[in-house]
Amino acid sequence: GQFFFALGLAFDHHRGLLLVVDFGNHRVQAFSCDDGSFVFKLGEEGNQPGQLFYPWGITIDHDHDRILVADCDNNRVQSWSLSDQSLLSCVGTKGSGDLEFYCPRDIAIDKHHHRIIIADTYNHRLVFLSSIDLSFLFSIGAKRGSQPGEFNNLSSVAIDDDRDRIIVCDTYNNRVQVLSSIDGSFLFEFGSQGNQPGQLNNPSGVCIANHGRIIVADQINNRLQSFTHEGHHISSF
Repeated sequence: GQFFFALGLAFDHHRGLLLVVDFGNHRVQAFSCDDGSFVFKLGEEGNQPGQLFYPWGITIDHDHDRILVADCDNNRVQSWSLSDQSLLSCVGTKGSGDLEFYCPRDIAIDKHHHRIIIADTYNHRLVFLSSIDLSFLFSIGAKRGSQPGEFNNLSSVAIDDDRDRIIVCDTYNNRVQVLSSIDGSFLFEFGSQGNQPGQLNNPSGVCIANHGRIIVADQINNRLQSFTHEGHHISSF
């Protein structure tokens, strides 16, 4: 029930749980959505399977009854059973090859295509794994850059299932890129560095709201911004 940099969130709507990545305590905590009471925790500081070292992103894969965590400074992804919190898998080592990562910060589920998509931050790429067996499928990026389909320290990823799209916070490029979730091809981008409406400064979080609206955590500007599914600015708050 205490935190040291609460960083990532995920809701388990089936069980009424809120899961929180407790970054500085190297663990995940779960709480009841009814009264906020503590329910369970996962992980402790370390590099062995089931241990965490500065975890960052989290998501829930209901189709496979599991919690997936981007174990950032261990350069891997781990999963636990949602039902009994037992460790299921530990995938990845430090590097830039297949099934290698360098400080992965976020993770998302593409249910339509049975894929797990990982923001492999310091490798400047998206990595696609099979949600069936966590085998490597392909990656996008890997070369730091600012051209369409290139990234500079991407930090957050979300899936727009209704439109078969991947939404990516391309943090150091101060923009959001929208890609096809079918083949990963570039569709469009929005945002530029600044503090005016529609501009961004180190965007670090993204989610999809009603009607495909894109909500962006505009970190250094200390605000949230909402955009249409086409990337047009709606509001800042």
